[in-house]
Amino acid sequence: MTERLITSLTNDTIKAVRALHMRKEREATGRFLAEGLKFIGEALDQGRAPVMLLVGQDARPHPLLDRAKAETLKSGGQIIVVTHAILEKISRRDNPQTVLGVFEQVYTPLDAIQPDAKPCWVALEQVRDPGNLGTIIRTADSAGCGGVILIGDCVDPFSVEAVRATMGSVFAVSISKATREEFLAWRASWPGSVIGTRLDATHGYRDSPARHPALIMMGNEQAGLTDDLAAACDLNVKIPMRGRADSLNLAIATGIMVYALTDAAYGEGL
Repeated sequence: MTERLITSLTNDTIKAVRALHMRKEREATGRFLAEGLKFIGEALDQGRAPVMLLVGQDARPHPLLDRAKAETLKSGGQIIVVTHAILEKISRRDNPQTVLGVFEQVYTPLDAIQPDAKPCWVALEQVRDPGNLGTIIRTADSAGCGGVILIGDCVDPFSVEAVRATMGSVFAVSISKATREEFLAWRASWPGSVIGTRLDATHGYRDSPARHPALIMMGNEQAGLTDDLAAACDLNVKIPMRGRADSLNLAIATGIMVYALTDAAYGEGL
């Protein structure tokens, strides 16, 4: 196998990888960074080999690492061996993973989505927190959803923080993005129910059975779902607040909705 050793923090390749922490660089290159052998394995299982595999000099032998190297080279990618200091700089952690991967971003166009492929999909309007977005992608994967659609000015799903929170599900779940106008035009042809969440809704989240495929629409962490998107829903529902808290974290609320709407489709009780 062909491997290249880099020990300098000022090497142009290392600087380019470090720059992937910045959104403008990810958008310019169409690439993103994923950390850890588990993430690499999840990618390989989905047919996604890294364009660059960075391996620490102290990385222990492992069958999955051998597979990652082989598939990286087979797909035309690079294998670079780096020092611990470089791994720290790239990951911005004192205890970095010993294997990092650089991958191509993949977005699914709205018109390529096949609604009937899965019983449930998630649409998020202007989600701002990368941890929330990553957790929602992971939850959508766990619940058997088809994908996540980002509406408007959302946080980057391929930021290092969001990717970490997905725990590898970023490679398994379809991710789409659209302007509000594009989404509303596309939503008109959705074959199942479109369910929104609003604190001022009169129906509870279990009040009305959904026609699958169901599309769950969740709003911004602070403002919730905007009026025009709420009006595009077949039904708006709320999750009851029984204690002193007046709202739920967006990722938690999305998780409740996802499982409420997928359990019936998969023949399970909540």
